[in-house]
Amino acid sequence: MPPRKMDQEKLRAALDGQLVALDEPAYDGPASALPDALVAAVLAAYDRGLQPERDAARMAVRHLLDRLASAAPGRTVEVRVPPYAAVQAIEGPRHTRGTPPNVVEMDGRTWIELALGRLTWDEAMTEGAVRASGSRADLSGYLPL
Repeated sequence: MPPRKMDQEKLRAALDGQLVALDEPAYDGPASALPDALVAAVLAAYDRGLQPERDAARMAVRHLLDRLASAAPGRTVEVRVPPYAAVQAIEGPRHTRGTPPNVVEMDGRTWIELALGRLTWDEAMTEGAVRASGSRADLSGYLPL
């Protein structure tokens, strides 16, 4: 499944909103780099001890979840990052009804740090930052993105 195309205007507005909150100038780079610039801005907010802007965090999480779904297509594991987004990924037996047997859930900061390699799967599990259930709910082989 190809990643969903994010609305460039909404993406730019979310990025610029996050940059304003960080007291930084508006983004002036290429449109193709908007998603990664947004992820960097959200991570900068976390690094400064700030809560990122809601739209910026949502779009950053969504972008990285879409990258996971593209890198590991399938419907065996549901990866949830409430309240922002969820995707199904990883090849294997498909779940169709009810609660999926393989679920991974974490907060936005943890997901971003895992996706970028700033946090390892083992560290996140040891810290209790990830809740994973099911025999296939180990994302370590797919991270960092």
